Amino acid sequence: MSALHSREAVAVLGLGIMGSGMARRLLGAGYAVTVYNRSPARAEPLAAAGARVAGSPREAAAGADVILSMVADDEAARAVWLGAEGALDAAEPGAICIESSTVTPGWIKELFAAAHARRCRFLEAPVTGSRPQAAAGELNFLVGGAPDLLEQVRPLLAAMSRTITLLGPVGSGALVKLANNFLCGVQAAALAEAIAMIERTGIDRGKAVEVLTGGAGGSPIVKTLSARMTAPDYTPNFLLRLMAKDLSYVLKTASAHSLDLRTARAALAVFEQAIAAGRGDQDMAAIIEPLRQ
Repeated sequence: MSALHSREAVAVLGLGIMGSGMARRLLGAGYAVTVYNRSPARAEPLAAAGARVAGSPREAAAGADVILSMVADDEAARAVWLGAEGALDAAEPGAICIESSTVTPGWIKELFAAAHARRCRFLEAPVTGSRPQAAAGELNFLVGGAPDLLEQVRPLLAAMSRTITLLGPVGSGALVKLANNFLCGVQAAALAEAIAMIERTGIDRGKAVEVLTGGAGGSPIVKTLSARMTAPDYTPNFLLRLMAKDLSYVLKTASAHSLDLRTARAALAVFEQAIAAGRGDQDMAAIIEPLRQ
């Protein structure tokens, strides 16, 4: 199989924080991009940039060489692929279906079977990174699927990414993505509690945060979120409610393997407190705000 070139038609389903940046990178690389989003207004900037706008996932997928989904969760992914106007209804035999959403391994395996039944080829390729990386084409793809299929779509993924890692068979990418977000969510919750504790003591917060970010615990996410928490700046790069969703998926997946991830459970409780306080559609750095009350 030869590698995909920019003359191929690509359907992008989902134009949220990540999907819109990815679609724009594909347009910039010269691909013929058709986009679909449940809220049509999100497609308008991409239409102005040259994308064709479809009224349904089915319409977007018709005639596409590659169909890529980047939506919020299992439920949204099921709707765009298998719903009444789902993409698989119109996918042609041989089309390549790519699921890049952060979803459960169970859904990935179900979608793989559904794509196979339609004689489509399937690859999972969730990503790490947020709004800036999507816009800059510096995402990291975590791939599960056949190595030869990855090589065929590598040029397309390269237009959106900094790294592409093949982790194993279908389901591997989803599992590693959830493990990654588990670590990020726990760090975010711990950081919020640490900064809240510092703020209540009255000591110099700036100096204290310099110690936290400059020491052994100063991971990239700790550095990024500490700056946003202290600013404060909650313009969404990664929605708070989506990290809560990811932690719930982590717990579900771990339970299927007879594991109780107590740190994930504790972090989820902190995120749920922030959602209850009305912070779900802000950046996940807003997790700190209920702790400041």
